[in-house]
Amino acid sequence: MSNDNLIETDVLVIGGGPAGLAFAIHYADLAGKNNLPLKILVLEKAATLGSHTLSGAVMNLKNIGQLLPGVDLNTIPTATQVKEEEILFLTKKKVFALPYHPKVMSNKGNHILSLGAMVRWLGGIAEQKGVEIFAGVAGYELIYENGKLVGVFTGASGLDHEGKPMSNYQPPTEVRAKIIILAEGARGHLTKRLIEKFDLAKDKNPQVYSLGVKELWEVPEALFAQGRIIHTLGFPLGADQFGGGFVYGLNKNQVVIGFCSGLDYSDPTFDPHGALQKYKTHPRIARIIKNGTLIKYGAKNIPEGGLYSLPQLYHDNFMIIGDSAGFVAMPSLKGIHIGIKAAMTAAKAAFEAIKSQDTSKDALSLYEKLFKETPEYRELYASRNFRQCFSSNLYLGFIKFGINQITGGRGLSLNGKSRLEADYQHCRPVSKINRLLPVVFDNKLTFDKEADVFYSGTKHDEEQPCHILIPNSDTCLDCIEKFAAPCQHFCPAKVFELSRDAQTHKSKIVLHPSNCIHCKTCDIKDPFQNVTWVPPYGADGPQYDNM
Repeated sequence: MSNDNLIETDVLVIGGGPAGLAFAIHYADLAGKNNLPLKILVLEKAATLGSHTLSGAVMNLKNIGQLLPGVDLNTIPTATQVKEEEILFLTKKKVFALPYHPKVMSNKGNHILSLGAMVRWLGGIAEQKGVEIFAGVAGYELIYENGKLVGVFTGASGLDHEGKPMSNYQPPTEVRAKIIILAEGARGHLTKRLIEKFDLAKDKNPQVYSLGVKELWEVPEALFAQGRIIHTLGFPLGADQFGGGFVYGLNKNQVVIGFCSGLDYSDPTFDPHGALQKYKTHPRIARIIKNGTLIKYGAKNIPEGGLYSLPQLYHDNFMIIGDSAGFVAMPSLKGIHIGIKAAMTAAKAAFEAIKSQDTSKDALSLYEKLFKETPEYRELYASRNFRQCFSSNLYLGFIKFGINQITGGRGLSLNGKSRLEADYQHCRPVSKINRLLPVVFDNKLTFDKEADVFYSGTKHDEEQPCHILIPNSDTCLDCIEKFAAPCQHFCPAKVFELSRDAQTHKSKIVLHPSNCIHCKTCDIKDPFQNVTWVPPYGADGPQYDNM
């Protein structure tokens, strides 16, 4: 460190989630075994590790065992083994159990856990190994020299709404590294820029997402057993939408209720948060939580495009890991174990690059080579065309999925690669859709967005510049006219509000960025791509604790 505003290190990891910490731990182990000086720094935008981490989560722990040989996996906080599982199809009032449980969706041997709690556990292990972790610090801007990435600027603080310094202004810190690891999670804002700048998605399918909206409830013990899981299809979605619900029995009488909605839906008035609230009104679901208490709420996006949506994972001086890359296998909806394994192969590539003092893209291509040799790559390959099956109709999707299974994942495509369209391309004009009936909120079983945001623990410094960027207000007017402002519906936190200007009497969008729970749906789904999400001040945002 040469001054207060410059930090230099060998390896910089942006994001302290499971993939970022797995990378750091494995890199530290490799450095220690080979007497390489350990200079690695992790930046995490949340106030504490795990505060911005959210998942279902039902996890295969095998790669935790590989990452931490000799560590008792029973010490992972909140983990409980899956003991019972079922897949149900719901109509508005009825329940039908699927007669066949696909092997690819089996959770035998898996564990239900809080991913946030596991991240804090991994963080403690990483620090014991000498990894430096700075929580409450967001990577904000990329630094290039001679066309190559060499570091990041953290965000400044003490700015007013217009971005002008106030009396408490703190300038950004410049963090330089020989290798930068992008582990920001789904739709990472820096990863997005790098993919665009270096054309890393050339000849790839666009990434597509589902928005997972989740609540954590405390219920009487007899209502839902620890270790039991339910996955559902059908209600409240129609056959033209991809998605489904889940119920997981944790320990301490806690139950996870969640709903995932594919963002390739066409109805601009569809509301993913509202879908979860409707889901809870189904008799089979309502009876589980009717005498319970809501504890926490949150939402995150899941990258579902699969193998053909992965960008090139490396370039000069950087690699992309975790949800930033898109390591999720469908239809099992499992990605944590894949992200950890890929992070370990990236750590091996980084170690060899630092040791040889060659951080070029040719040297870092070892990451992709090593990953392609793993069972996790083969898992992604087997499901490479899954999400494409359900791009138009649920029932037709089941038929295509069956063909995929028979053909080893190839499907009906002549070249073995089915195409996808980006989620924002699917919106139809509001005049051509049938709007869904609104949800009635009773604040006992069903909660409006403002109430749920309270349960997310979200806090932001309200003096800072808005971190939801809308560059063209005229485009907003076009979107309101054609699509009835879909942002007011797809945002699960009511950041966007449709209002009317008192002077011009024209409709406009009013932003409430302090509500933001950092899911980045606005950056993904806006039909005109007129919204860009960037980080607010470090430590701002949701406080998910054990979500």
